[in-house]
Amino acid sequence: MQTSELPDLAHTDTTPLHWLGTAAAMAAVIAAAGLLQPDPTASASTPHRATTQHGTAPAAAPDPARASFPLDCGGLRSTVAKRAAGDLDGDARPETVAVVHCDAGSGTPPSGVYVLTQGSGAAPRVVATLVDPAQGMSISDFAVRDGIVSATLLGYSSDAVARCCPDQRERVTWQWKGGAFVRATQADPTGV
Repeated sequence: MQTSELPDLAHTDTTPLHWLGTAAAMAAVIAAAGLLQPDPTASASTPHRATTQHGTAPAAAPDPARASFPLDCGGLRSTVAKRAAGDLDGDARPETVAVVHCDAGSGTPPSGVYVLTQGSGAAPRVVATLVDPAQGMSISDFAVRDGIVSATLLGYSSDAVARCCPDQRERVTWQWKGGAFVRATQADPTGV
């Protein structure tokens, strides 16, 4: 048997007491880490909006495919071109905002922008019209964020302007204030 030239390492022998102490320390670290976790739904840039109570599932946003829109398409069906959901009025239930136009097959039919809520019945109902199709507008850059609806409205200065090429552009937002949607115009740095 050959002896080692290294010093005696008797203090590195483990005993059941060493393992018990290590296990207790690891359990304490894991428990502390679990208590110090950030809220996974919170964001530094987004204010927290409560959407559920403990033990309840979040409310589903209204489905625009099941809604009836105040849109006269002259026998054609309507098409939901864009949709976005969010809690617009702070009641912890999501609304859906839908951009809807007639399915004309070609051209650029005017769009309507509607706010839907889930009524007590099976079908969602329209509670606000933000853009009426009679205004002759098309909608782009549509979004719902932090309770604010934003869109770019594209329109025409006269009937002489080709319907493919809108010559007017306006960035707008709508926000629920005092029991109604309040519209604000935003500066559009790109112009037309």
